[in-house]
Amino acid sequence: MCINSCLLPSRRQKKTASHAVTELESSKDCGQAGRPLFCPSHPSEELRLFCEQCDQPVCRDCVVDRHRQHPYDLASNVVHRHGDSLRVLLESTQQRVSTLEDALSQIDGMGSAVRVRAEAVAAEICLFASGYVKAIEEHRERLLKQLEDLKVQKENLLHLQKAQLQQLLLDMRTGTEFTERLLTSGSDLEILITKGVVASRLAKLNSVAYSTRPSVDDSIQFSPQERAGQCCGYEVFGALLNKVVDPAKCTLHGEDLCIARQNELTGFTLLCNDTTGEQLRRGGEAVRVTITHKDKKDCAVKPTVCDNGDGTYHVSYSPEEPGLYAVCVCVKGQHVQGSPFTLTVKSKFRKHQGVFHCCTFCSSGGQKAARCACGGTMPGGYQGCGHGHKGHPGCPHWSCCGQVTKSSECLGPPSDSSQRSLLRTVAL
Repeated sequence: MCINSCLLPSRRQKKTASHAVTELESSKDCGQAGRPLFCPSHPSEELRLFCEQCDQPVCRDCVVDRHRQHPYDLASNVVHRHGDSLRVLLESTQQRVSTLEDALSQIDGMGSAVRVRAEAVAAEICLFASGYVKAIEEHRERLLKQLEDLKVQKENLLHLQKAQLQQLLLDMRTGTEFTERLLTSGSDLEILITKGVVASRLAKLNSVAYSTRPSVDDSIQFSPQERAGQCCGYEVFGALLNKVVDPAKCTLHGEDLCIARQNELTGFTLLCNDTTGEQLRRGGEAVRVTITHKDKKDCAVKPTVCDNGDGTYHVSYSPEEPGLYAVCVCVKGQHVQGSPFTLTVKSKFRKHQGVFHCCTFCSSGGQKAARCACGGTMPGGYQGCGHGHKGHPGCPHWSCCGQVTKSSECLGPPSDSSQRSLLRTVAL
C-alpha cells in the first residue's frame, strides 16, 4: 500500500485517526504462515469479526466498545461476499487494462506510421522542390535566350537601317559633289550634255523613301506576374514584353460612341495598340476615363472600366442628366486617339402613346371624329386619314406623331392637332 500518500491523510481525519495501517506484503506473509492478526487497539484480541458499517475487521472488544450497535459478522462469513465484489471489479479492471494496452499499442503504431508518412512526404517535397528549381532554372535560361535573340534582332535591324542610310548618304554626297563641280568647273557644253543624267540621278536619290527615326526602340520589359505556360511539368511565371502601349495608336470603338440616353446603361471599347499599331494581347494598362458635364461642373458620370485581358477595355456608364459631356480617355496619363470627345446625352426615350396603324379609318372602326397626327382626312366628314386620300403618308405610321418607323421615338403630336381627338384614336 502507498504509505506516504495515504497514511498522512488518514491520520488527519478524526474517523480514521486511531486506525492502524499494515503493509500488504507483511500481512500477506502473516496469512501464509497461518499466524493470527491482532487488533491494533486491543493487542491481546485477535481480529475475527468484520464491522459492516465501518467496513473493517474488528475484535470482540471493539464490538462492545467503539463499534457498539454496528452490524457485524464473522470474517469467515463475509469474506466470500466481499471477495466476489472484488473479483467483479478485478475483471472490469483487467478488461480496462487490456483496452489501455491495445490503445497504447495503437498509439505506438500510429506514431510509427506518422514518422514513415512524414519521411515519405518529405521525400515528395524534396522531389517537387528539386523539380521546381530545375524548371525555374530552365525557364530562366529560356528567358535569357529570348532576351539575347531579341537584342540581336533589334541590333540587326539597326545595323541594316544604318547601312542603308550610310549608302544613301554616300550616294547623295557623291551626287552633290559631282553636281557642284559640274556647275562650278564644267563648261556650258558639258553642263548641257550631262544635265539629263545628273538630274535623273539627283531626282532618283531624292525619291528614295527613308525614315529618320530608328526602325526599332528599346522597349524591352520583364513582367514577373505574366503566365509563361508549362516548363518541365510546372507552371511558371515571368515573360518578356517587347511591345509597349502607345496611347497615340489606341482607338475607341462602339455604336453611337458620341450619343447616349438618360438613365440607360451604355458604353464603348478601348483598343490598346503598340507603337507599330498592332493590338496588344495582354491587359494591365493604366486606363483612366472621366465623363464631365460641360454646363454643370458638379455633374459627373462615374464610369466602370473592365479589363478584358486581351488588350481591350470595356467602358460602361449610365448618365443621369441630359446635355453635353466631355469624355476623356487616357492611357498612362496620355490621351488616346479621339480623346477628348463630346458626348450628347438625350432625354429618356419617349414612347409612343398612339397606335401604329395603316389609317385612322381602319384603326378607329370607321369613326368620323377620330384623327391622326399625319394630318390626313377623308371626304364625308372623316377627320382622320384613309388609304389613298389627302395627307395619308402611303404607309403604316403612328397615330400620335405620324412617324412611319415602328421602333422610333415619339415626337409628339403636331401643334395644330387636337389632343382630345388623338387620345380618342389611341383609346380606340
